[in-house]
Amino acid sequence: MKNVAVVGSQWGDEGKGKIVDWLSSEADVVVRFQGGHNAGHTLVIDGETYKLRLLPSGIVRKNKISIIGNGVVVDPWALIEEIEEIKKKGVEINEENLFLSESATLILPIHSELDALREDSAKNSKIGTTRRGIGPAYEDKVGRRSIRVIDLLSEQNLDSKLETILHHHNSLRRGMGVKEYSRQKLKEELVKIAPKILKFSKPIWKKIEELKKLNKKILFEGAQGILLDVDHGTYPFVTSSNTVASSAATGSGCGINTINYILGITKAYTTRVGEGPFPTELKNDIGEKLGSRGKEFGTVTSRKRRCGWFDGVLVRQTIKTSGITGIALTKLDVLDEFDEIKICVAYELNGKKIDHLPTSTEHQFKVKPIYKSFKGWKSSTCGIKEFSSLPKPAQEYIKFIEEFVETKVSTISTSPERKDTILIEDPFDT
Repeated sequence: MKNVAVVGSQWGDEGKGKIVDWLSSEADVVVRFQGGHNAGHTLVIDGETYKLRLLPSGIVRKNKISIIGNGVVVDPWALIEEIEEIKKKGVEINEENLFLSESATLILPIHSELDALREDSAKNSKIGTTRRGIGPAYEDKVGRRSIRVIDLLSEQNLDSKLETILHHHNSLRRGMGVKEYSRQKLKEELVKIAPKILKFSKPIWKKIEELKKLNKKILFEGAQGILLDVDHGTYPFVTSSNTVASSAATGSGCGINTINYILGITKAYTTRVGEGPFPTELKNDIGEKLGSRGKEFGTVTSRKRRCGWFDGVLVRQTIKTSGITGIALTKLDVLDEFDEIKICVAYELNGKKIDHLPTSTEHQFKVKPIYKSFKGWKSSTCGIKEFSSLPKPAQEYIKFIEEFVETKVSTISTSPERKDTILIEDPFDT
């Protein structure tokens, strides 16, 4: 029996929702370990669509434990709103199937306001944030001034914490010409929401250890993608947390040896939301066709995604930095109608051929993709459940990806429906 971590191998939006849902039907426990309510997962189960932002994907299934780990930044109002939304769809959520780390950092109204103020004043250097306060909340966490779930237990303690955090934020607000935030107002808002949040609060590291001893199958669910990792992504056009698989251990309080298999969700082409370098981006009819066929709009923000050909160089690089064991190739059916399909196999930078994405932001914007072309299969792959049933050109495309990125393709998704999956290797049983 193995515990599995699922991460996105590109810039997010790889179709993790479907794969995680498929895996969560087999898992006993599903853990979110980083990010916040800026990244969404869309699940389609028996014709019902669930759009999750903070809640782990296991929450929509009976007899599963869902955990929000310490590595997640939690907007308490957004969490309660999401819980109520999902409850309306007939899903039971209570203190027995949802646990929230007592050491998780809270996202406060001052964080989302600061996020928006910075983005609006950035002019030509926008990062493309979702304006939900994720970055500022992580900044306060690292700056040792954040308010955590456990701080809601005591009003006296909360007073002290609010004084510290507002001293910092009101200094920033004065500097930006914005009215200071009222400590009393923020305290009242937190005291009101506290009972709704605290009932889910637990020492998660201890709970995971108990579940391990019971031989429960644990699925660690990542948000976003490795190319948005604050250390290993296209900095500064990244998120504010580590999205690589090793952060599953840090963000939940378990040892790294708890994770036995790392599944990298990988789209059969490439997309990106927001600003930043994108070597294979197609600002033409092909890019528009990929976006249209793939319904490339964000789950949380509805922002249109930028589209391009599959970048093998980047996926090979993220596989190395995250220790990915196998990849789940998604949205293969989006490529069904193309006469020619391309894969980026190298870059050209200042007249020289290179085999990786350079660290310099300036160079990342300058690199030009070098492509290998493949004949399109021009037939439907939608709903196919056996690799041998795929058109021969599609098989060749997948085999080349597997060889180039030096990692096994363990799963292939051929439609948004969970049942339309080609399983080559089960991560839990391998």
